[in-house]
Amino acid sequence: MTTMTEASVREFKMPDVGEGLTEAEILKWYVQPGDTVTDGQVVCEVETAKAAVELPIPYDGVVRELHFAEGTTVDVGTAIIAVDVSGAAVPAAEAPAAQPQAPAEEPAPEGSGRQPVLVGYGVAQTSTKRRPRKGAEGARQEPAAQALQSELNGHGPAQPETPPRPLAKPPVRKLAKDLGVDLATVTPTGPDGIITREDVHAAVAPPAPAAEPEPQAAPVAAPAPVVTYDTARETRTPVKGVRKATAAAMVGSAFTAPHVTEFVTVDVTRTMKLVEELKEDKEFAGLRVNPLLLIAKALLVAIKRNPDVNASWDEANQEIVHKHYVNLGIAAATPRGLIVPNIKDAHAKTLPQLAEALGELVSTAREGRTTPAAMQGGTVTITNVGVFGVDTGTPILNPGESAILAVGAIKLQPWVHKGKVKPRQVTTLALSFDHRLVDGELGSKVLADVAAILEQPKRLITWA
Repeated sequence: MTTMTEASVREFKMPDVGEGLTEAEILKWYVQPGDTVTDGQVVCEVETAKAAVELPIPYDGVVRELHFAEGTTVDVGTAIIAVDVSGAAVPAAEAPAAQPQAPAEEPAPEGSGRQPVLVGYGVAQTSTKRRPRKGAEGARQEPAAQALQSELNGHGPAQPETPPRPLAKPPVRKLAKDLGVDLATVTPTGPDGIITREDVHAAVAPPAPAAEPEPQAAPVAAPAPVVTYDTARETRTPVKGVRKATAAAMVGSAFTAPHVTEFVTVDVTRTMKLVEELKEDKEFAGLRVNPLLLIAKALLVAIKRNPDVNASWDEANQEIVHKHYVNLGIAAATPRGLIVPNIKDAHAKTLPQLAEALGELVSTAREGRTTPAAMQGGTVTITNVGVFGVDTGTPILNPGESAILAVGAIKLQPWVHKGKVKPRQVTTLALSFDHRLVDGELGSKVLADVAAILEQPKRLITWA
């Protein structure tokens, strides 16, 4: 009888999808142990701090084990699934010779020419330390059998004396890192030897009292607010995924770039009439035409007239980077939170092309299919708070960008037009900009140009 040894098992690790992210949450498994998988087959869907991404497996085989359940947050580089590679079966009699080669399979991952998003091979250190965890989870064999197998593998009884990577969830590891605690020195109290937040806090306590253990009780009692937490009156939601990334980005932007916001109220009656005319134009057949389309075009023309606003601040090199292209970001509210995908090279698109790109961007965002690449490289952004009935706001810059335009609700208001008070369609625009890059004069010119175009949309032709 021929059995598959560890030499034929490949570990697929959580990949870095290309943004330098450190963790991702497993949303859904598409396979189960015993299923056959093929090279390129999607095995799970994960949510990073930016978007939901489907992960394909880079080799053929049979699923042996899923290391994590759905809803678990996993560090990048951690093995998430074990696969028996069909073409690498090794007879049991040869197992002792094959075993020493098992750890060497990581430095030479199959399909090394693939992009990181498809392969997901993490650092060697993580893989080596996670392997015992897999064994522990698969330890449904009798302990005596495991001990015998350990002897056959040449590990001997010394392995328990060299403990594997301490078991702890990613948030607990981050807490330990922030507090300067070595998890190897922490005594776990959680189930199955998992280190908890309380264990980490308890490990921090001893440095204050030199030799007295009693003060350790204080850190253990620190989570007292959790004990008094009333679940009937409050609900606590873990901060993760898109919300976590948005929070970090907004805090970083608000306290890095000095924001200035200017406002202008403008009569957009003629723009609204043009929107209705374009809806009947055969060039826009099948395309969604709305005020946002003309507002986006107005901003692109304003940037063309004031190109210095389209820049970014390089803190490391102490340089201002002037962009000769416009990747126009559109803030979109999705079930997972706020995201800002952008239209690449929006400055080079015709009005019908811009309408098509806007429609695709919005539908993709609503369906949760926006890729991380679609949210990278933006230069300026538009946020349409008017769809919520809000007059305007003071938008925070998307990190790395120089300006963001907020568009308020378009309402019928009394307005002086040609010397008479008439009902006109009016909106308020707000432009926030990075004052390190954009002086008040430049910011004012950009906002004034956008307002002038929306008041007299024929300027889209004369100014463009």
